Parts: sequence; C-alpha cells; structure tokens
Amino acid sequence: MAGVQPALTLRPMTAEHAEGVLAVFAEGIATGHATFESAAPAWAEFDASHLPEHRFVALDAAPSAPAGPVLGWVAASPVSRRAVYAGVVEASLYVGAAARGRGVGRALMDALLASAEVGGVWTVQSTVFPENAGSLALHAAAGFRVVGRRERIARMTHGPLAGEWRDVVLLERRL
Repeated sequence: MAGVQPALTLRPMTAEHAEGVLAVFAEGIATGHATFESAAPAWAEFDASHLPEHRFVALDAAPSAPAGPVLGWVAASPVSRRAVYAGVVEASLYVGAAARGRGVGRALMDALLASAEVGGVWTVQSTVFPENAGSLALHAAAGFRVVGRRERIARMTHGPLAGEWRDVVLLERRL
C-alpha cells in the first residue's frame, strides 16, 4: 500500500549490531557532511567511547526481516572526564540512506533523550555541519537549541572537501 512505512524496532546497541552500526557510520562518513572522521573505528574502539546505557539501534521490523538490518543508530559519549560534567553528553546519530525519511532519526533521538533523562543526564549536546539540513531539522524538532556556530573549527581529512576548514553548529537540549 502506498504511503505505508515499514515498522521499525529500537533496541539497545550491543556487539551483535557492530557490523551494521559501523556500516551505517561509514556511509555517513562518505557523505562528507556528517563527521570529521575519515573512517569508522574498530568495534572495540567504538564500544569503549560510547556510554552503554545511552546507545540504541533502529532495526527493520518488516515481516520479511524480523531481526532486521541496522537502519540507524544513536549513541552518547561523555564530553569530559571531570566529575562536574558527568551529566553532559554528546550525541551521535546516523541513519542509513535507504532509511531516511521514515522517522528513524526521530525515534532514535527520542530513545536517547528518554534514557538520558532517566540516567541523570542534564544536557545532551551535538555538533552538526551547517550544510546538514536534515540533522539540524531533526535536532530542532527534538527541542535542541542552537548555542552557536564554531567557525573553522577543524579541517576535513578525507573526500572532496579534504583540506577545507569546516564550521559546526553547536546544539544542546537541557533535560
């Protein structure tokens, strides 16, 4: 039936999802508008840098794929090791190209914000390239505010923009 979107399932991210998570991450890196990273890390590095209680995957829940591939993911990392910033995290959210426009990003962001609030987080922040209109719109819809723009914060090391200085928009959501 036209207009009906397949269902999706959100689950806590585990090592079982590693291949799909890193594939979606690599796809985002390839766009040149998702991150300064030039390659997805090994799972062990990814796992160690993201808080286990604040990371989720969206899986395709179509009847033909009950376990489903990873459509997208969200994860939070601490912004500082200092105790006074224990309630401040940085969110990373990636949706595979084939799953965009299905509400995957919003479902993942809502799951992260819910777990953060229950987990004692008081601020979720994100940095987004100003050219990434979809991500900026998602953050605005989820209640993030623009804190400011960090101009020429870093250079791209890969892709067609290698060597170019990039700005990022700093966003935050207070819980």
